[in-house]
Amino acid sequence: MAQSFFWYDLETSGISPREQRVMQFAGQRTDMNLKPIGEPVNLLIKLGEDILPDPDAVLLTGITPQATLQDGLTEAEFLQFFHKEVATSDTIFAGYNTVRFDDEFMRFLNYRNFYDAYEWEYKDGKSRWDLLDVVRMTRALRPDGINWPMTDDGKPTNRLELITKLNDLDHEHAHDALNDVLASIAVAQLIKAKQPKLFDWLFNLRGKNDVKKFLDANPTFIYSSGRFSNETEKTAVVRLVHVDDMKGAIVYDLRHDPTEFKDLPAEELASRWRYAKDPDAPTRLPAKTLKFNRCPALSPTGILSDVGVQKRLQVTPEIVNANLAKLNAMPELLANIVRARDLMDDERGEQWSREVPDADAALYDGGFFDDNDKRLMSVVHAAKADELAGLEANFHDQRLRDILPRYKGRNYPEKLTDEERAAWEQYRYHVLVEAGADSRLAKYMKRLGELAETDAGKEKLYLLEELQLYAESIMPVVE
Repeated sequence: MAQSFFWYDLETSGISPREQRVMQFAGQRTDMNLKPIGEPVNLLIKLGEDILPDPDAVLLTGITPQATLQDGLTEAEFLQFFHKEVATSDTIFAGYNTVRFDDEFMRFLNYRNFYDAYEWEYKDGKSRWDLLDVVRMTRALRPDGINWPMTDDGKPTNRLELITKLNDLDHEHAHDALNDVLASIAVAQLIKAKQPKLFDWLFNLRGKNDVKKFLDANPTFIYSSGRFSNETEKTAVVRLVHVDDMKGAIVYDLRHDPTEFKDLPAEELASRWRYAKDPDAPTRLPAKTLKFNRCPALSPTGILSDVGVQKRLQVTPEIVNANLAKLNAMPELLANIVRARDLMDDERGEQWSREVPDADAALYDGGFFDDNDKRLMSVVHAAKADELAGLEANFHDQRLRDILPRYKGRNYPEKLTDEERAAWEQYRYHVLVEAGADSRLAKYMKRLGELAETDAGKEKLYLLEELQLYAESIMPVVE
């Protein structure tokens, strides 16, 4: 099949893919020239009875749990549609910040429902791309022909709804998934029309192997990322410090003189690598990790001869060359930067090992599934509700054994036996209520009260009332 884009966006019940759920999925397929193919997809997905949404997320999207229950598909029904109609061969999944947000929710959604968490975005010629860093690099390097928004206090911003408004692109309802999809396509069309060479360059650099080849040939390069400052258009000239196939590359921002960090031990560098809110904190180490699989926006440094680029990035070739020479003369600092990243990774690993995650959240907390479990996963998502009994004990991985009864409770509640219903209610009591003042329900109701005390309009009050009614409606029944 010919390659095509599938531009998609999610609205979710919160920001954590481990704990929250997809409530709306919308998308539009286009050809490689960004012309729509077929009708858009716009679906609600039922919220399970073991989930309380983040009230702030519902106020943002306007999607209530009741709406998903009335008009939505179960997760199992949605994924049957998704894998048959959307995740077809040679599809390039794309969106606006989908790599860091939406893709994560899709992985956990697939995992909880016994599909491979990753195959939907790479198998059979499939791949992915992200427009956000393309926008950032276009603004930093080739802004001509596009109107770029600023915040009220005069800082650059790349919010999708502001870019579309300033360029007279249709974006009627921001934070509605389908409108955000159509707006993303419109912005992609704008960049492709105004800066086609940069658009094509970044599209062809989206794959992990392409990124690695670029780094091999360009130890110093231009890099756009949300980690860099708004004042420099989220873009920096960086020097490659270290490459690790598993962890990604480490880069150093050459705007900054490395002399201050020369004699610091790895432990101090690790401390300075972290973001600190305290304005009196020591100078932050200007290093970051570049992930090969996140479609990074990279460019050779030749364009730095452009005075406009120098102004936007607040750096000149002379500054770059001076700091590069200093950094090259500090092999011990380069080694300590690598050690600092390893120390931070060790700390995170120790924290994760102390926290035993619930099976729903444990996608990354166990190994890959063996052939037996992969085969049984296929059996589960192809099975009817009545055919699920007896599969649980056959899984080797405890995560899958734990998830199976929840899968049935969420997707086929009407098919639960009396024993299964009692176990499902007990599980819901455990996750929603059991912790008392620290329970999800207590925190949820507290937040509803806080939001109700603010200056709320009729629509906001309606949503808060609906959220309270929803919580009351799903309270578990435990004998």
